[in-house]
Amino acid sequence: MNNTGKGQSFRTGTVDMTHGGGGRAMAVLIKDLFYRYLKNPVLDQAHDAAVFDIPPGRLVISTDAHVVSPLFFPGGDIGSLSVHGTLNDVAMAGAQPVSLTASFILEEGFPLADLERIVMSMAQASSQAGVPVVSGDTKVVEKGKGDGVFITTTGVGVLPEGVAISPGAAQPGQVVLLSGPIGDHGVAILSKRENLEFETEIRSDSAALHGLVEDMISAVPDISVLRDPTRGGLATALNEIAHASGVGFVLQEKEIPVRPDVRAACELLGLDPLYVANEGKLICICEAADATRILDIAHAHPLGREAAQIGEVVEDGDRMVVMQTDFGGARVVDWLSGEQLPRIC
Repeated sequence: MNNTGKGQSFRTGTVDMTHGGGGRAMAVLIKDLFYRYLKNPVLDQAHDAAVFDIPPGRLVISTDAHVVSPLFFPGGDIGSLSVHGTLNDVAMAGAQPVSLTASFILEEGFPLADLERIVMSMAQASSQAGVPVVSGDTKVVEKGKGDGVFITTTGVGVLPEGVAISPGAAQPGQVVLLSGPIGDHGVAILSKRENLEFETEIRSDSAALHGLVEDMISAVPDISVLRDPTRGGLATALNEIAHASGVGFVLQEKEIPVRPDVRAACELLGLDPLYVANEGKLICICEAADATRILDIAHAHPLGREAAQIGEVVEDGDRMVVMQTDFGGARVVDWLSGEQLPRIC
């Protein structure tokens, strides 16, 4: 196992203040950990800023800070999550991501073995997504002034000409599509955090969605809205879109996919799946005439096999999200009130 420059191995050592001090220990940590796993030609230039070519098109950029607790959970960890989360934010503009940067804030005393595990996971997620980490930064804070590790990632993407996806573009008469079951990520995090055991392990849905988005846009370039329902879940994302577009939504409860084990866990914990975070699902708002084609495209992709049409866009000056329930009634699906699941993404 590699050495960190102060006689500590990645197997048994911990982060200390010298790892952020700009000296030999920091140089060894960067070389033997970050460069080792995230290696690519742009990163190997070793500049403070990355220099790379981009395809033709408009630039899209997004930055996201990741503060999940626990750091490791069924289906992922903060390393893969920091890649997926930012790639998905870029993809929801209709862009294809081309590069990432990553900034680590490490707490003194954090196990180096856990840090290596996180960086390995980030490298694997980046490689599988085909989007390299081309630049980064590392800082160390004193023990008690952090929470193990925080990661901020920035993604750069390219938006093709003719694509104009916006949260303010939903129009009455359009329909709402959802790429798959909701609630997996939030319940996976909570079950690990609270040491809850269910009959089957509930795993996070954390995944990079830009491949699915590319297929959808290739088939239907004039999709109006894409959004990944992360913090606050499906309910909050739709309320945000309703307010941005000046419209309302009518959802059909029976059409919203929720896995039986996730639904059972939510009932046990007193949670509503509509408000539980996701990290590998997307909302698509499009013309009704395009819905079948987009669903066919989604069903052919591994991340969209359970995609469904869940509702429609309606005229509503009050910008309400309403759900027709399984019992024939209706209820308002309001904004998330308070913090249902802290430190989720």
